[in-house]
Amino acid sequence: MSVLLLAFASAFLAATLLPVSSEVVLAGLAARPGVHLLPLWLAASLGNTGGAVLNYGLGRLALRLADRRWFPATEAQLARGHAWFERWGAWTLLLAWVPVVGDALTVVAGVLRVRPILFVVLVFAGKAARYAALLWAIS
Repeated sequence: MSVLLLAFASAFLAATLLPVSSEVVLAGLAARPGVHLLPLWLAASLGNTGGAVLNYGLGRLALRLADRRWFPATEAQLARGHAWFERWGAWTLLLAWVPVVGDALTVVAGVLRVRPILFVVLVFAGKAARYAALLWAIS
């Protein structure tokens, strides 16, 4: 599997309900000889944003799916995410990368039907900044 595909896949899965640590995978890939960091950053950022888009879609279906065991956010996480949205609005999506609450924020955005383009721009900005900081820190 190519380095970029692995970065994309691990980041995508990390943004969903699966317990994947994309940071560990990204750091390991970045340490490989000959790997260019800019394409690696972009692949991880796009993958993690893609996983958040999946959560957004689940949020749009939340009334029918929220009681499922595999649903990516607990009732408490959804309540916390909703409270953040009440206070800060869509800008909270810049924090979609934060562990635990970030997934809930992306689901709540779907429940609240945040405009999709605004959702993608804010989520990508936050997630891309986090991966840029990680790659900067380890290089």
